[in-house]
Amino acid sequence: MTLPRIVVVGLGPAGAEYVTEHTIAEIARIPNRYLRTARHPSAKLVTSAISFDEIYEAADTFDDVYDTIVDRLVGAATLHGEILYAVPGSPLVLERTVRMMMTDHRIDLVVHPAMSFLDLAYARLGVDPVEAAVTLIDGHSFAIAAAGITGPMLVAHAHADWVLSEIKLAAEGATGDEPVTILARLGTPDETITHTTWAELDRSVAADHLTCLYIPGLATPVAAETARLHQLTRLLREKCPWDQKQTHASLVRYLIEETYEVVDALQALDPNDLATDEALVEELGDLLYQIEFHAAIAEQQGRFTMADVAQGVHDKLVRRHPHVFAPEGTSLAVADDAETVKANWDEIKKVEKGRTSALDGIAQSQPALAHADAVQTRAATVGFDWPDVDGALPKIAEEVGELRVAAAAGDAAATRDELGDLLFAVVNVARHLQVEPETALRAATRKFQRRFENVEVLARERGIDMSAASLTALDELWELAKADERAGD
Repeated sequence: MTLPRIVVVGLGPAGAEYVTEHTIAEIARIPNRYLRTARHPSAKLVTSAISFDEIYEAADTFDDVYDTIVDRLVGAATLHGEILYAVPGSPLVLERTVRMMMTDHRIDLVVHPAMSFLDLAYARLGVDPVEAAVTLIDGHSFAIAAAGITGPMLVAHAHADWVLSEIKLAAEGATGDEPVTILARLGTPDETITHTTWAELDRSVAADHLTCLYIPGLATPVAAETARLHQLTRLLREKCPWDQKQTHASLVRYLIEETYEVVDALQALDPNDLATDEALVEELGDLLYQIEFHAAIAEQQGRFTMADVAQGVHDKLVRRHPHVFAPEGTSLAVADDAETVKANWDEIKKVEKGRTSALDGIAQSQPALAHADAVQTRAATVGFDWPDVDGALPKIAEEVGELRVAAAAGDAAATRDELGDLLFAVVNVARHLQVEPETALRAATRKFQRRFENVEVLARERGIDMSAASLTALDELWELAKADERAGD
């Protein structure tokens, strides 16, 4: 049985002058014609052709695009017996659909050679790709394909700004001043060649479907792991029904949970036991995934990318560490102790944010004890504070008295207010004693939990029903539990 035939031709890198006579003859010979994309300078040579551009708009991923194109081509070949499939450049260079069809046993595939963008790129660069050992990389899989490579590299399919951002993100060890050449619309009247740096890679041009990059060398090899996580996050966002449903708002609870789990892992660290690092590595990874998730949502919305997040915090840290990065003699360039560094940080931040109040910018969603501590600390920076703990301690007794009065009067609103004032006063004392109140309260709660669980054990051993026991009996069990804990210490 004769298999349906698909004849593949390449339209060269640019205009009709780069298309071979053989390709033109095949276009004329085969009436049933298909174009991977009509967005190419030579696409007009393939008259009466059906293009697959609409698939790019409708599909969720490039894998879906390629699968759909191949299935439609096979169906068309089965219907007509023989069809022509025209692709940009050469069919043998970075053409996923052609590679997929090479192993498709449903068809007879004939691939004709053609001139690719590589010839023009190497001509413009003045580079012999064999002697220079240039690695050709697909921009869609840069992080994986370029892992371990420092260069030189020619990166194709750099067709959009988000692709440039992902490429930039993948090289975490780049210094930023490595040279990069951006080649756009080679062989067309609009050809441009832009010499820039790695730091400006995604800000130098507006990338389109005829854009590629030449990277002579990077300071360190491309790191794959962080970028692999980024790619996985995007894939889950595209493929997983649960991930697809999430929004910035719905993820808040998970961000908070993962943050607390990181804190638990930090508190469980034992300097003498490397095995305790495993929990911290896991929890930091979970927290990192939450950050990646929010960036992936924003990327889908066209708002920002993970590269923007990384670049933003990098640039902010540089600005706020003038004692490390600013030239000597610059204001704030000298900081010999941590207190000066913190004061400089706050001053720079105040100027950046245009803040007028010392309390501007305090996170309102943090836990109440931490929020109170932050407010008091910020107020203290402008001198609104007791000189030492002896000024803060009497406020506790004062607030206890006011709480007693409010509670005795049965005034629920006043009782709530006075209890808040008491807690605020306790936080103030903790701050003066340089004790983090959130940590102190958590430690006290864990201590209570241990002792209470010991009380439960003692009650079971003595056959005591705790819910029916007197307060005196429970207090005796509590004192025994405390004694057992001290003996264990």
